[in-house]
Amino acid sequence: MKLTVLSPRESLGKADLAYKPTRKEVGHFKVELLKLLEHSNPAESEEYQKNLISDFLKRTYFSPDFFINTKGRTDLVVHTGADGTHPVGVLIETKRTTNTAEMVKVGQLNTKAFQELVLYYMCERFSLSRRNIGIKNLVVTNGWQWFIFPAEIFEREFAHNPEFVQLFTDFEGGRLAGRTTDFFYKEIAAPAIDAIADEIRFTNFDMRDYESVLRDDDTQNDGELAVLYKLLSPASLLRLPFANDSNTLNRGFYTELLHVIGLVETQQGSKRVILRKPAEDREPGSLIENAIVQLESLDKLQRVTDPSRFGKNRDERAFNIALQLSLTWVSRVLFLKLLEAQLSGYTRHSDAARFLGGVDKFGVLNHRASQAG
Repeated sequence: MKLTVLSPRESLGKADLAYKPTRKEVGHFKVELLKLLEHSNPAESEEYQKNLISDFLKRTYFSPDFFINTKGRTDLVVHTGADGTHPVGVLIETKRTTNTAEMVKVGQLNTKAFQELVLYYMCERFSLSRRNIGIKNLVVTNGWQWFIFPAEIFEREFAHNPEFVQLFTDFEGGRLAGRTTDFFYKEIAAPAIDAIADEIRFTNFDMRDYESVLRDDDTQNDGELAVLYKLLSPASLLRLPFANDSNTLNRGFYTELLHVIGLVETQQGSKRVILRKPAEDREPGSLIENAIVQLESLDKLQRVTDPSRFGKNRDERAFNIALQLSLTWVSRVLFLKLLEAQLSGYTRHSDAARFLGGVDKFGVLNHRASQAG
């Protein structure tokens, strides 16, 4: 094997590349990424830069569904759920922008930043209170430069190395000549990294390379930003299931669809459920609320007598019947959308086939309806 450095596009799988972020998502990403670059200050501390990176990730993607915070020695972690009770899925080591001595570099991975990642991984993997085998990615960043390492490398080269595991266990148990983290970095981690440094595969990019596009109002230039948006998303970093199916709803489209119907997706314990919007958030123009008004005005609810099917009280009956009516009509609209996708494929993605809307050449959802030529 040899050192393999991937670009953001090269590191994405087929399912990730197939995902189409909306204009709204990419636009929000541009705003938050520009804030990260503009607020980065070489004169400030590592803590300052760490907070900027944390805020960028939270505001762009992860909050409130995925909890981000420090954990033990680790600068930042991304949990797989909305609070710290969920396992950690991503480990992040942050550095200040001027700390070039400790920062990872292409061709020079055996730096303090990478040594720290090794320690964080081993602690998360072998600590009796954690035993976490679900880590997906490890990241080193100063806000400008980003290095993303798949956890399989750490599992293969360190966790499956009996000699290294024993050294780590003895270090944690205070049975070696040194007990400081510097001792671990120099005497244990560094020699092990040297032995495999040329066999590591990782993704590397510099946020500053995108600055001209971030300041460009022409959305036609946002193609590479859409790729970067997907790379740093929960679906990529946490490796969430990503459907590679032309019949699968775009996430932004799905969220908007719930809003149009009058529903909201929410978290209840470990499950995500879909409910009617709270009374204070209901839109009179939504499909469900409109249907309920019509049912009540036409006195249709009085004729419903099956409580096992439609609910025991009037409100339950009204909601359940309105929901069935709404879903019937939405299903018909979705059928038309899927038909459009099939026709578009048959005609080599001709705009003439897109009678409801389409995506631009960069895979960004365009909500403006196409007109048949």
